[in-house]
Amino acid sequence: MAVGDGSLHNNTTASYNTAIGKDALHANTTAASNTAIGRYALRENTTGGQNTSIGFESLRNNTTGEHNTATGYQALYTNTGNYNTANGHRALYLNTSGAENSAFGRSALYSNTTGNNNVASGYQTLYSNTTGANNTAYGKRSQFSNTTGSDNTSVGYEALKDNTTGGSNCAFGQSTLKANTTASSNSAFGQGSLFCKYYWI
Repeated sequence: MAVGDGSLHNNTTASYNTAIGKDALHANTTAASNTAIGRYALRENTTGGQNTSIGFESLRNNTTGEHNTATGYQALYTNTGNYNTANGHRALYLNTSGAENSAFGRSALYSNTTGNNNVASGYQTLYSNTTGANNTAYGKRSQFSNTTGSDNTSVGYEALKDNTTGGSNCAFGQSTLKANTTASSNSAFGQGSLFCKYYWI
């Protein structure tokens, strides 16, 4: 089903697609079982199947990525990866080939490009993450500065906020391990604990 100027414009043999909005699924050729609702949703998709895109320019540049769900303005905008879920304004905005990531909240996992298996819930959680993998962050700006650090877990407002490359850290509580940057294998429990930690020996 196609509703809107330019929606499913290039479709050739694909089946079970739904496009609602101007240029939704515009470039789709053979991909099947996609749902695009919103102006330019899944616009560049060609062969990627079983995607769900709801919101202006959500999954806009996805071409071959499959099994992705994007809800919100420009969520998963540059995506080409598979099995990602983004719910919120520009969540997973810069993701390219990163797979099996989940982002909930405005700009969550915004900078992620190729990082895999990350979970971010809250405003700007894991915002700077690019290639870091297997991170879990809950709470506003939790792991905000993390770029390549992996295997970190943080729960609470600005927990592990300044961490960049440190890995295998656990922070539970508001501002726990907030100033940690490159240190690894730390555990902090309780509001403000290890707030000023910069290095580990």
